[in-house]
Amino acid sequence: MKAAKFEHTHASTVADALSALAGLDGACKVMAGSQSLGPMLNLRLARPAAVVDISSVQELRTVTEVGDTVRVGAAVTHAQIEDGVFEPLRGHMLQEVAGRIAYRAVRNRGTLGGSLAHADPAADWVLAATALAAEIEIVSAKGTRRVAMPAFMHGAYTTEVGPDEMIAAIYIPKKNAGARWGYYKFCRKTGEFAEASCSAYFDPAAKVARIAVGALDGAPRYLNELAGRVAQEGLKAADADSIAAAIETITPDKSAVDRRLYATVVERCLRQALGQ
Repeated sequence: MKAAKFEHTHASTVADALSALAGLDGACKVMAGSQSLGPMLNLRLARPAAVVDISSVQELRTVTEVGDTVRVGAAVTHAQIEDGVFEPLRGHMLQEVAGRIAYRAVRNRGTLGGSLAHADPAADWVLAATALAAEIEIVSAKGTRRVAMPAFMHGAYTTEVGPDEMIAAIYIPKKNAGARWGYYKFCRKTGEFAEASCSAYFDPAAKVARIAVGALDGAPRYLNELAGRVAQEGLKAADADSIAAAIETITPDKSAVDRRLYATVVERCLRQALGQ
């Protein structure tokens, strides 16, 4: 299929993009790499009156250190993160995750902000950002606000971003030599969306311990109790029974087969994170 007719605006600045959004009263969509919105347009699952292209807005394609965080522009591509184009992201968890997203052709065009805005439950960035407790910078003509990742995604394909707003950047923790992390997912074949996924992030210096499970029916879910025990006791706290019990609390409507998949990605993610 082909997209329904829409007006196209190529923004050169954030101000241009926000002006277009403000003037179209919710009938406009923002496009960066077009790897999420493009298929939705072609399938006519999305029929906006207008599309604002922000792929060339340089303000959205920068990576800078801000205090103890790294601010990653929304239009930074998966491939740029994978290739270590930006020094603050070299050796960071994001660099490893980026290289596992879909295929290289998709990574060349797809953007961090676009993936988060699309909010597919099985998406890599949704899960990684949750594990890192990232903050999303949302802008509109009225101003700027930051939303913590757990509150950003309301459900499948539904986020905190309003009709006159767009994602400008994502704030994540700086890479820390003492931090340990893992990311594991099950796909039917390489490049496809995950059927079950898990990301873990442990930073003893910051007293942070998170295990997040993705590819659920909505937003990723934390396994807080299990994460706390693993932080204190190591892998011995992540025995099969403990993982299975933790998974059961967040998947009450899933089958035994599905729960086994989720439990397995948690186990393998934790072994990756803790070096075993």
